[in-house]
Amino acid sequence: MDPLLVIRNAEAGSADEESLERALTVLRRHTSVEVQATADPGELDGVLHRAGSRRIVVAGGDGSLHAVVSALYRRGELKDRTLGLLPLGTGNDFARSVGMPLDAEEAALALAGGTPEPMDLIVDEVGRVVVNNVHVGAGAKAAQRGARWKSRLGKAGVGKLGYPIGAAITAWNPPLLRLRVEVDGVPVVDFDEQVLQVAVGNGRSVGGGTELTPHADPGDGMLDVMVSRATGPISRFIYAARLGMGTHPSAVDVDYVRGRQVSVSGEEFWCSADGELDGPERHRSWRLERAAYSLVVPRT
Repeated sequence: MDPLLVIRNAEAGSADEESLERALTVLRRHTSVEVQATADPGELDGVLHRAGSRRIVVAGGDGSLHAVVSALYRRGELKDRTLGLLPLGTGNDFARSVGMPLDAEEAALALAGGTPEPMDLIVDEVGRVVVNNVHVGAGAKAAQRGARWKSRLGKAGVGKLGYPIGAAITAWNPPLLRLRVEVDGVPVVDFDEQVLQVAVGNGRSVGGGTELTPHADPGDGMLDVMVSRATGPISRFIYAARLGMGTHPSAVDVDYVRGRQVSVSGEEFWCSADGELDGPERHRSWRLERAAYSLVVPRT
């Protein structure tokens, strides 16, 4: 097994530290491991500059993976890299999509015995990347509210509850938007109809397991696009229930299509991309970059 450089978040809590130590004990039975903590993009860039030929393992969640992938992409080094993931974050949604165990020791064993698989990437019009999922509308508003609750509840060790709390608050008063959504140049919805939510998925789930784009596969060369037109009170309730069960793609007021390029334009909207909020915007576009890097996944 190649030597490993494990990159962790310098602001991780004590529970994450304990989980990481258990994982490191497993990994050190197989190879040499160096651990580096980073707190900002500058520190991360310095660590990556000194990585050499070592395999980089991200110890964290979707945000940590996003930060490392983004930095390597900016440096022009992503294509040649094989990454590993120890899912120590709050949601760990991308880990779920690739079948990575959420237990730290089991994830370490999967890294030691796994196989590298090519992973696609979402890239926006100015070259910023999305590893897992980007969504607009109610989901972004829920993420915005959930982030506040996650911060408050994180001190008590229950930060994951921030996501459902944000979603519940948003369900009462969601943003309804008039947008034009195109996939590979073909309109899916236009300005004459309000939408509740638009999601572009490379991975399946957001918010710690909610399968927003349940058929997405980050290695299949396609983006999954979900547009919800469930704008009335009753239809929103039904949509939320079906979303929880992963059956919403078959609803009459949901469009679920696949493609390689997506554009969204219209009224001002916010985006949540791998948990990072951006906006307000009036136009955004994303494209698929096929097999942008490799990730070690459990052997099947």
